[in-house]
Amino acid sequence: MNTSARITLLAAALLIPSLALAQTSAPAKSAAHTAAKPSPAPTPQAQPWKKIPTPPLHDFKPAVPTRIGLSNGLTIFLLEDHELPFINGSVLIRGGSRDESASQVGLVSLYADAWRTSGTARLSGDDLDQKLAARAASIETSGGIASTTLTWSSLKDDFPSVFPDALDLLLHPAFKQDKLTLARRGVESSIMRQNDDTSSIARREALKMVYGADSPYARTPRFSTIEPLAVADLASWHDRTVQPQNMIVSVIGDFDAAEMTKTLTAAFSSLQRGPAFPVAKIDFPGAPQVNGKPGVYFVNKPDVNQSIIFVAGLGIRRDNPDYYALSLMNQIFSGGFGSRLFQNVRTRLGLAYAVGGSFRAEYDHPGPFYAVAGTKSVSTVAAAQAVRDEIEKLKSVPPTPQEMVSAREQILNSFIFRVDSRSKVLNEQATLAFYGYPADFLERYRANIEKVTAADITRVADKYVDLNRLATLVVGNASEIKPSLDSLGTVTPLDVTIDMTGAPHP
Repeated sequence: MNTSARITLLAAALLIPSLALAQTSAPAKSAAHTAAKPSPAPTPQAQPWKKIPTPPLHDFKPAVPTRIGLSNGLTIFLLEDHELPFINGSVLIRGGSRDESASQVGLVSLYADAWRTSGTARLSGDDLDQKLAARAASIETSGGIASTTLTWSSLKDDFPSVFPDALDLLLHPAFKQDKLTLARRGVESSIMRQNDDTSSIARREALKMVYGADSPYARTPRFSTIEPLAVADLASWHDRTVQPQNMIVSVIGDFDAAEMTKTLTAAFSSLQRGPAFPVAKIDFPGAPQVNGKPGVYFVNKPDVNQSIIFVAGLGIRRDNPDYYALSLMNQIFSGGFGSRLFQNVRTRLGLAYAVGGSFRAEYDHPGPFYAVAGTKSVSTVAAAQAVRDEIEKLKSVPPTPQEMVSAREQILNSFIFRVDSRSKVLNEQATLAFYGYPADFLERYRANIEKVTAADITRVADKYVDLNRLATLVVGNASEIKPSLDSLGTVTPLDVTIDMTGAPHP
């Protein structure tokens, strides 16, 4: 209960006894006369906020960064921003965890960590920490599914000192055994704790349902894959990926674009083009089948009194023409407090304390489509069935005019927060270039969302929503789930026991 509600109740509690006392102390005739009078009709509450006009959205004209292509294949994006005296940069490098071999899952995580902490032959990671701290600057490295990244940030006056250190780390890293060991300890700790949290288990296993247990988009590090990794493996990955044709350099801040072009061209133009980085070839079979259907999968976690439910399958790529209609469909289905999932499963039926969902569209592979609910153990089956019913209704219950208006407004009003700063615009442009999307993809987004009709949403729901292609995953306490999950379909138990093969001895 919020503060204002508590104050209101407290005031009412204090006021009611006072009224009772006043009535008993009044003459009997007056009290009877008062009681006999009919209560006046309540005065309608004014709602002035409904009269506030909603202005139309402005035309979307994001800042346009300067794009420079070097002859060796490296791409540079520059965007001046003179609001503050900072210069920030990043190097986006093709190659991420999906490109690891099955026997080296976890390599990119260790690589990205030890890369920065090891430093270079000229400047150790510890010395680099001290140097950057004295200037309130930063140089960091990170790894992702499709890429690794090096970033730097400094005051404008410190750029001549910080950028050479960032460049040195990019081109001349000195991977060290003690830093690799430290990074490995962190991953080992994550492996040992991977079954502590119900939600984490559910997310991990749901991705396996969507992509397949051995898919690069669902794999997780194991002791047997991280323990054999050596410094030579990190150096080999670096040599394989840090090639000019695999990199996009983005710089934003308080600089002159012409001068920055000269600086970056001088720094990167001498790099020699290396072998092309292979494009990952990954199959997407969809959810595994049980008796011809995706079925129900269960992870028993006896130490909890609640269940996490995922109903999940494959989504689409972002370059799919139906991306915009599916975005609106998803907003109507699971986009916040006004969505069907929230209003029906949580509010009307009271079957879940938390609900959500997404029809994800990744840039170069299908994202997951999922609906998720958290509920107490005894309502697990009812909540799961209610979620599946709402998914099925996407095909049978067309969106109302109010749902269309609300969903469109929420999408367009929230979209601007993806590009409400020049740095975000620059990052989006670098991402589009990385995945080969047209530079005006963002500018066309609003118009394409506005074109979507209710008929479009019905069409894409018929095309892409199929419960027979969606797996249901439950993580919860088997002893408390009544009735049994069997009423939802054939149940396949999942073993999430941590594989200790190759684990270091304590």
